[in-house]
Amino acid sequence: MVLLQDFFEIIQAEDPEKRQMISGISWDSYETLLNQLGDSLEYRITYLDGVLEFVSPNRKHERNKTNIGSLIEAYCQEKRIRYFPLGSTTLRKSEKRGGTEPDESYCIGIEKEFPDIAIEVVVTSGGLDKLELYKRLGIKEVWFFKNNQFEIYCFRGNSYEQVTKSEILPKINLIMLAYYVLANDPLEAALEWRERVREIEG
Repeated sequence: MVLLQDFFEIIQAEDPEKRQMISGISWDSYETLLNQLGDSLEYRITYLDGVLEFVSPNRKHERNKTNIGSLIEAYCQEKRIRYFPLGSTTLRKSEKRGGTEPDESYCIGIEKEFPDIAIEVVVTSGGLDKLELYKRLGIKEVWFFKNNQFEIYCFRGNSYEQVTKSEILPKINLIMLAYYVLANDPLEAALEWRERVREIEG
């Protein structure tokens, strides 16, 4: 079994930009680690069935996730959609043996214990099965921003189904959103995005 102190030794020894995974971690060790890290922005921690994954987000990842959050919030403001941003709040259920920190997350309509939408910016491949994890947490929609475009998964029945548009924010244009996420000037992108959103009915 890998002990918690071994985990910190691995963090110090490896390139912090790379994804690392450690197996044989108890739920208590996972919660201890969360308490020790506190609100640290240096690492994103995910836990599933005794496997611990940590990622140190790089600059591209953080830029894209921040742009996505800003643009979604601008969309909701322009459309007068009530939203509650939860950001990278740690979401976990001990009885489901799973926990994670999404890049961005939102409750829509009313504030709830768990968000309606979780957003993951995918820069490197591999890692834990995030859809399995979010299924255990009961998240209605998972948005992956991957290869400069969005992949949307809606929870239906007992599994996620990939869909072409969000069911929670059905009017949002995901192709246009991706375009503005990647824009060089975030201010100009946000202003132009707002103008385009105003043109969309509903």
